[in-house]
Amino acid sequence: MNFKDLIIVGVALAMDAVGVSISIGVNSAIKRINKIGFIISFAFFQFLFFFLGGVCGHLFETYITTIPKVVGGIAIAVVGILMIKDGFDNEEKDESLLLKKGIVLILGISVSIDAFVVGFTGFSYISNIIRVIGDCSIIGFITLVLCTFAFYLCRYIRKIEFVSKYADFFGGVTLIIFAIKMIFF
Repeated sequence: MNFKDLIIVGVALAMDAVGVSISIGVNSAIKRINKIGFIISFAFFQFLFFFLGGVCGHLFETYITTIPKVVGGIAIAVVGILMIKDGFDNEEKDESLLLKKGIVLILGISVSIDAFVVGFTGFSYISNIIRVIGDCSIIGFITLVLCTFAFYLCRYIRKIEFVSKYADFFGGVTLIIFAIKMIFF
């Protein structure tokens, strides 16, 4: 995966976390320390799941069968479609739920599952572990920066459904475009 594709994938994967960050950030009950916890959780799990997906994908290719890029592209497209579908869901979030213990981990894992799927198809160079960790770190860093920006932006944005909905649409469309590029080019 070249650097440009890595940045595009990183931004697309971070859109779930950004949407959740905005939804959380406009809640006045959430304090700065809670926001920092969410940001770190989102970035860490994006890094970890992208890495684990890459390792599992490599092991699958090495010991079971080669995964064609078409299958990987289809998997990425499915994740993109699910993200767009989530954009249509207008479920209200319970404010008190955000302050419960463990919710930081649950949300961190929830927004990072798609990183596992994308990572599964993304590493043909797993033998270069430093490059793999570097690429995964870039994915985590992009999430960290975008979520930090989202929480900062929440000071000025109060239309949660509108913003959250478009964050999911952007992430989903970006993943679908990346999947098409992966399948056909």
